[in-house]
Amino acid sequence: MFSLFRKKPTKSSEFSEFMRNASAREQKRVFKKVIEESIKAQQTTIERADQIIAEEKNKDSTPVHLSPKTD
Repeated sequence: MFSLFRKKPTKSSEFSEFMRNASAREQKRVFKKVIEESIKAQQTTIERADQIIAEEKNKDSTPVHLSPKTD
């Protein structure tokens, strides 16, 4: 019955191994690169969102020519 509550051993991930074994300089280098890549991805997302918004505004502001019905 106690075997149901025992934690199963897990294998360490490469990231956890890196965090345990890397020097502070190496960790900072990796974190800096991750942050730079995240900023680039966010900027790309924001630029794309701006494009979509501009396209929607252009679509909405296209003048609609209403002509009288001729039946």
